[in-house]
Amino acid sequence: VQLQASGGGLVQAGGSLRLSCAASEGTFSMYGMGWFRQAPGKEREFVAAISRTAGNTIYADSVKGRFTISRDKNTVYLQMNSLKPEDTAVYYCAASNGGLLWSVGSKYNYWGQGTQVTVSS
Repeated sequence: VQLQASGGGLVQAGGSLRLSCAASEGTFSMYGMGWFRQAPGKEREFVAAISRTAGNTIYADSVKGRFTISRDKNTVYLQMNSLKPEDTAVYYCAASNGGLLWSVGSKYNYWGQGTQVTVSS
């Protein structure tokens, strides 16, 4: 499956952005989906994940209460509210075979190209 992430941009602290990740094929509903991010000079880190049925979600502690992951037929979303400068990073979506949700990047089989999010103070 090919993933196309979009929706990044420049926003002031306290603002909101909604990221989208569109899948290229109709079997999208079979995949667990996740969002990760990587800031300059730092390792990639987990942000949020959702199971294939959307019945389960998990979040990194740093984004709980501010970010919400959701999905529909062929797109996964990351609604980001109350953004902070430390949220600045390239955000990647990923798909995991089997439909489960994981916080570990190695469990994901397909990755999108990333979208830049910059939060100014």
